[in-house]
Amino acid sequence: MITVNPSLPTPLVRQVYDALLAQIASSAMKPGDKLPSVRALSTDCGVSTMTITNAYQRLVAEGHVEARRASGYYVAEAERSAATRRKPFLGRTSVDSLWLLKHVYEDDRTLLNAGCGWIPPEMLHIDGVKRALAALSRKSAAGLANYGTPHGYLPLRQQVQTLLAQQGIETAPHQIVLTHGASQALNLVARCLLQPRDVVLVDEPGSTNLYAMLRSLDLKLVGVERTVHGPDVAALQALAQRHGAKAFFTTTNLHNPTGGHCTPAVAYQMLRLAEQLDFHIVDNDVMAGLEPPGAATPLASLDRLQRVIHVGSFSKTVSPALRVGFVACNEEFAEKMILQKMVNSLTTSELTERLLHGVLVEGRYRAHVSKLAERLQAAQHTVCDRLEAAGMQLFTRPAGGPFLWARFERDDVDMRALAQRAIAESFLLAPGDLFRTDLRPTPWLRFNVGYADDPRLYRFLAQEAKRLRARA
Repeated sequence: MITVNPSLPTPLVRQVYDALLAQIASSAMKPGDKLPSVRALSTDCGVSTMTITNAYQRLVAEGHVEARRASGYYVAEAERSAATRRKPFLGRTSVDSLWLLKHVYEDDRTLLNAGCGWIPPEMLHIDGVKRALAALSRKSAAGLANYGTPHGYLPLRQQVQTLLAQQGIETAPHQIVLTHGASQALNLVARCLLQPRDVVLVDEPGSTNLYAMLRSLDLKLVGVERTVHGPDVAALQALAQRHGAKAFFTTTNLHNPTGGHCTPAVAYQMLRLAEQLDFHIVDNDVMAGLEPPGAATPLASLDRLQRVIHVGSFSKTVSPALRVGFVACNEEFAEKMILQKMVNSLTTSELTERLLHGVLVEGRYRAHVSKLAERLQAAQHTVCDRLEAAGMQLFTRPAGGPFLWARFERDDVDMRALAQRAIAESFLLAPGDLFRTDLRPTPWLRFNVGYADDPRLYRFLAQEAKRLRARA
């Protein structure tokens, strides 16, 4: 019998994990023994099934337990030696921006990563990948040992064309270039559009990884402040004119990190400015499909891929392990992309592209995305309510997606000290300065609603908010 205590500072997931690991280490549970079902153990412990699932997945990841399809979880037959097991997180004496930046994007299973950048694995379309793998293994070996074509696997590009048409984006297969995820797509676009020392406009706040990639190309970043309606259009106009910028990298819908949308009025003004001031808009739309029906209007649907370069990915809906992204653009730019892609990495993996094609044509992808969107919308509602109850202010209530931007009332919050206190409580937070081009101190935090719904986290934030009010 496992006992958990919600009043303890140790996260419930960690309590369940430690208790099970202690039973395995003491031989109370022997190799081959079946663990209780997720539902049964959640009932016995009085915790959510998500808590038990996360604890089991940590044990699986570290080799203590194995998951058997349609059977359950079992103690691993061959336990790894104590010398090779992952050591538990013991904390640090100091926190700096580089350490935080690194760990925000790592799956450190000893911490509740409340601000991470990925969808929980249990929400992804892993069953669809498994079925597609099985189907692919039964097919002829032809095409599984090739470099592929520069544009990417044609049947997959045709599927992407269909998905884009459902968003109102009319394109043709030869205007679609497949890439190793959205990260490579953005890199190739930047290489085609810009030269070293060029000024590039970006969302402020925005994607930390995008900032790092653009800086690696020796580009000068200038941030365009984000409002609840989208980019600040007046700032965009002033900065584009002042710097002669050639490109604006943005995320119009389900923005990272704020979770916000770009209103139709702002979208039209952005396109008008791009035409008047002669710059391109690179729209990173990796969350496509996770918004409520009719809540988003992709820029490319208004522009017909003249000034807009549309970037997409399947990491947030199928699996990040597949590393398949794409760029939709006009024909002239597609040819530039192909050349840059060949120079950069020859071709992309036809094997993973065939696998993803199998996932899309198998027939369950649309239902999966719809269910995923509903789950994230429900999580958004819950986390928003509980963060407000803990004394935090929201930038906006996102219509969907995983990201949420919230702050404390006071501006003079020492976020580094706060992050250190959170680590001591087994939480990893994502401070807002990591999402700014200038790393300027800010009271904002990014939350991922797939991970942040935890009573201990809310208690910690409420205590911090109370401490700040008392200091005021």
